[in-house]
Amino acid sequence: MKRRNFIQQTSAATALVGLGGLLSLSFAPNTQKHITILHTNDVHSHIEPFPPDDSRNPNMGGVARRASLIEKIKMENPNTLLFDAGDIFQGTPYFNFYGGELEFKLMSKMKYDATTIGNHDFDNGIDGLYAQLPHADFDFIISNYDFSNTIMDGHTRDYKIFKKDEVKIGVFGLGIELKGLVNDSLYKETRYLNPIEIAQDTARNLKQRENCDLVICLSHLGYSYKSDKISDMKLAKNTENIDLIIGGHTHTFLDKPTVTRNKIGKEVLVNQVGCYGLYLGRIDFYLDDRSSLKANGLKIEV
Repeated sequence: MKRRNFIQQTSAATALVGLGGLLSLSFAPNTQKHITILHTNDVHSHIEPFPPDDSRNPNMGGVARRASLIEKIKMENPNTLLFDAGDIFQGTPYFNFYGGELEFKLMSKMKYDATTIGNHDFDNGIDGLYAQLPHADFDFIISNYDFSNTIMDGHTRDYKIFKKDEVKIGVFGLGIELKGLVNDSLYKETRYLNPIEIAQDTARNLKQRENCDLVICLSHLGYSYKSDKISDMKLAKNTENIDLIIGGHTHTFLDKPTVTRNKIGKEVLVNQVGCYGLYLGRIDFYLDDRSSLKANGLKIEV
């Protein structure tokens, strides 16, 4: 297919799983292609909904509701991809008893396409993460962790290119620095590489050499910090060729994606949908020969 300029009227949506709200952007663009991106982050082994008497999230979340919502959206648009931004593990007795097996099996049944790796995914050690890989029918994409001297060597991808309706979507992943956050004995000889440098090189390769129409970063760096720590917002502003950053780690609830500008002034979407599987992120991309990006939002009941 002739390579197009990315986009883009975008519609960005954050959908609450179960009883709650759906943030949806409504456009009627004259489009050629429509790609839907669904995403979660920091689910932390929350399999069941919160109980009715929970003080903050009564009756919210749960894998069954998320699965139904995902299935409905995929029926509406077969050109849909489903991603996770890390911290799949740790937070309920399901992880304590099964070590991540249940989480990976359920994600496989929901047909996740890929995830990146969060710091809590090392909570049973790198050997514990490796032991659960046979239960995962999806890719682990992480570009700035060098696993070459570990048991995970060869079991992750630096990036992957998906194709939906002749649209090429390049996806890469970034993890947070583990030293000082995770005990050294858990991640062993995993080497952390500078995420901004890796992102710049990988995104350029995906956009310019692989001719991807859309470049997505699955990030577990965190949305933003008061310090100089590298975050999604800092990543967006200091790189080129990334169209969407799907974030995690800071459990940030965004009513709608943040639109910021990269180092050459082009717009980048940054989204994160809190934690515990309470929300499902949704971004709808409409690709044509224009090169503008617009975003707006509203909430409706699911």
